Amino acid sequence: MTILGVGVDLVHVPGFAEQLEQPGSRFEGVFTPGERRDANGRTTDASRHLAARWAAKEAVVKAWSASLHGSAPVMGDEALGLIEVVTDAWGRPRIRLHGEVAKHLEDVSIEISLSHDGDYATAYAVLVRST
Repeated sequence: MTILGVGVDLVHVPGFAEQLEQPGSRFEGVFTPGERRDANGRTTDASRHLAARWAAKEAVVKAWSASLHGSAPVMGDEALGLIEVVTDAWGRPRIRLHGEVAKHLEDVSIEISLSHDGDYATAYAVLVRST
C-alpha cells in the first residue's frame, strides 16, 4: 500500500451555516441529495453535519493535490460537487466519487475521518494506492 497524499480541513460551523443560508452561495449544488438527507436526518443541527462534509470534500481535494506535487491541477472547484460523503447504517463515512473525479482517481482508495466539536468541524483524508 502506498500513501499518495494526505489532506485536512477545518470549518468554523457558525460561519459556514451563515454562508449556507445565503442565496447563490458557493454551496448551492455542491452537496448531493444523499448528503443533504443524511445531514437533515441527524438529531443535531444539519449545518454542522454539512460543515463536516464540506471539510471532507476539501480534505480530499487537498490530498489529491498533494499527490500531484509538481504537476498542474487537473480540475477546479467543480471537483467539490463530484465528491460525495456517504455513510453506512452505523453512520461511518466513506467517499464516493463521481464523473471526472472518479475517472482521475479510479485506481485510488480514500480513507476519511470526520469530526465536529463545539463550533468546529474537521475532516482528514488519505489517498491510498494498493501495490
